[in-house]
Amino acid sequence: MTVVSMGIPRLPGQRPSVADRPDVPVLLDRFGRVARDLRISVTEKCSLRCTYCMPAEGLPGLDSEQVLSAAEIARLVAVAHRELGVHEVRFTGGEPLVRKDIVDIVARSAAAAPGVALSMTTNGIGLDRRAAALARAGLGRVNISLDTVDRAHFAALTRRDRLPAVLAGIDGALAAGLAPVKINAVLMRETLAGAADLLAWCLERGVALRFIEQMPLDADREWARSTMVPAAELLAVLGDRFDLTEIGRSDPSAPAEEWTVDGGPATVGIIASVTRSFCSDCDRTRLTAEGTVRSCLFSDVETDLRAVLRRGADDAEIADLWRGAMWEKSAGHGMDDAGFVPPERSMGAIGG
Repeated sequence: MTVVSMGIPRLPGQRPSVADRPDVPVLLDRFGRVARDLRISVTEKCSLRCTYCMPAEGLPGLDSEQVLSAAEIARLVAVAHRELGVHEVRFTGGEPLVRKDIVDIVARSAAAAPGVALSMTTNGIGLDRRAAALARAGLGRVNISLDTVDRAHFAALTRRDRLPAVLAGIDGALAAGLAPVKINAVLMRETLAGAADLLAWCLERGVALRFIEQMPLDADREWARSTMVPAAELLAVLGDRFDLTEIGRSDPSAPAEEWTVDGGPATVGIIASVTRSFCSDCDRTRLTAEGTVRSCLFSDVETDLRAVLRRGADDAEIADLWRGAMWEKSAGHGMDDAGFVPPERSMGAIGG
């Protein structure tokens, strides 16, 4: 069995140092970046076991009282929006659809922070049955993980033969108007040969495809830079079948660089977190399922908001603690440093 740590949170009462922080309300860090995009992991559980994310047996289970409730999530969304200037919220996991109250989470969050753009990253399993209700609750769009449209490759990568369910979820999202539907595909040696087929499939269905370089966030600790597929190699493979023209990023903080496909208007995106880092423009802040702030995917330091929330802290105290956590954000993920060590938590526990 793979042993997976669930992170290194600060103890209740511990506060990040903010002695030299300017007195501004937003989530500013020492390098001048401002976090306005909030990612919330609503659970550590998932219906798949992707090799680049979770161990075969899943992550250590959390007791229900360890996980933020729908009301607590909505409260923190409200604090983030009203006190800290956050204007986008994405619900992640694990797999957010495994929470029976996910529609309630979305509805409460939409009511608590009117005007905030709400989205979700999901593997799509079960989305066909819940997409309409999620749209009515206030969800605007979805990112759906799909690394291949080859059923055998899908089953090998996810350790589950569930490709038809994912495809049904994509159709359900389109039918419910959760637009734009974006497909996230992690670049793997096993699926590189089928990358052009996946792009063709997405073009045919009118969904936006974004490839993501594999990061060292797998629970099994098998990632190696020498074996990962870099963006340049993917572009060469796609270029054998499609005419790609680089258009870059529409927003400096957007993780994906884009290329038009065969003259447009369709595009394909690549999130090259490893080889073309965009850390200097990062605008994200994260909450784990347990209610800790994580300033970066690659930082194991977490600041516990759940503890102060449950002891009755007001919005101002929660906001100040959150500001302090983000003030300490590092300059970058450090993957090019000689002494780089992957974080203790895998992607499934962090909520990418």
